[in-house]
Amino acid sequence: MTVDIDPRTEARFEKMRPLGQGLAAKVTGDQIPDGPRYSGLLQSIMLMRFRHQWVPRLRRKYGDVFSIKILPEGRWMVFFHKPEHVREIFAGDPEVFHAGKGNAILGPVMGEHSLLLVDSSQHKRARKLLMPAFNGHALRSYESMIEGLTKTEVGSWREGQAFESLERMNALTLEVILQVVFGVTDEARLAEMRPLVNKTVNVSPAVFLGWGFPKMQKLGPWRRAFENQAALDKVIYAEIAERRRAEDLEHRTDVLSRLLMVRDEEDPADTGLSDEELRDQLVTLLLAGHETTATALAWALHELGQNPDVEQRAREAATAGDNDYLEAVLKESMRLHPVIPMVVRHLMEPATIGGIDLPAGANVAASIILAHESEESHPDHLAFRPERFADGAVATNTWIPFGGGVRRCIGAGFSIMEGVAVLREVLSAYDVSLPPGTKEEAKVRNITSVPKNGAKIIVTRR
Repeated sequence: MTVDIDPRTEARFEKMRPLGQGLAAKVTGDQIPDGPRYSGLLQSIMLMRFRHQWVPRLRRKYGDVFSIKILPEGRWMVFFHKPEHVREIFAGDPEVFHAGKGNAILGPVMGEHSLLLVDSSQHKRARKLLMPAFNGHALRSYESMIEGLTKTEVGSWREGQAFESLERMNALTLEVILQVVFGVTDEARLAEMRPLVNKTVNVSPAVFLGWGFPKMQKLGPWRRAFENQAALDKVIYAEIAERRRAEDLEHRTDVLSRLLMVRDEEDPADTGLSDEELRDQLVTLLLAGHETTATALAWALHELGQNPDVEQRAREAATAGDNDYLEAVLKESMRLHPVIPMVVRHLMEPATIGGIDLPAGANVAASIILAHESEESHPDHLAFRPERFADGAVATNTWIPFGGGVRRCIGAGFSIMEGVAVLREVLSAYDVSLPPGTKEEAKVRNITSVPKNGAKIIVTRR
């Protein structure tokens, strides 16, 4: 790939410090709870590739609170999952519990302005400017667009033939991101963006880990990932420039157009989001909202195909317009099959969680995997029972796919709305079943966990 590199892309990668540099002082193993003591490289690989087996095994061996060592050597992460501990993490002082530094590995792609990577006053400003694009009124305006895209997608499905629902949900949620979030409707621009986005999302764990080491960005697969990112940046900046010149901006309903118009009303000098800020927030919404929602939907369709009684009730709910039950189906699939493994905070000062004193420089993780499989919080936790959510039996801080506190995912409402709309359209048109002998398990792709075999389903028109 030959790419004209935008200076802003070059500057973003040059600004990235080596992973761990600039954080609080190093932590030693005797300052934190017990855990495995083999190399940070091996433990990082275990966390990246085998977390669904490894993390529960560590809990069984070391107890409810344990630590692991991660790259670069000298960084530690302490795992918690009990509701009272999760509450303390989410309610922690944001000046002490830094989420941005906990997500630093995402920096080269998401950018320094990303809502996931900024802390303190920067986070407060960014969230304030983004919020109008995700309030209730805005979500309702997006729903009809999502319904239209879903009708087109499901209308192309072939009855009686097994297909990978993950592939189709990825294609659908990508269209939602590009058309509803980015506001791109020109087919030539869409055709240009789709492969660039897919290559950005489908990075290997090796490339993902390599982002934290700037020297590697000049080599082989890391260089190719950088060039793909540069090509995507070029298209995004072109779209932003064109949108700024649009005469009908105030009448547009996509997220980008809304973001171009927001200002901090409490600051007369505020000029809104810069091109670089817009780019970083759009890529954040892309990476945080595309594959995650697609994966949750694929798991939901897999579980509906595997549980005919639940599928029948969900079909009846779709026909009756009962969005609450469809939302319960989506949430239960996200509980049973966590897409993201944990929510991380970096301690800028010493802190106490669950009566355990932790030093500055430690990372604390609210484990989504462990919280969601807790038998105490979710009785019969291996069963797919949407009624947990429909009946209001799921307690606060036991279901945490969107994090919590002031850092709760700003796109949570969008994701749930989108998921419900898609399930409603699918189940209004089809019965869903599984091919004979179907078995499915989680496979780690990068920061997400997806159905290993693509969550194959068979649909029959109603």
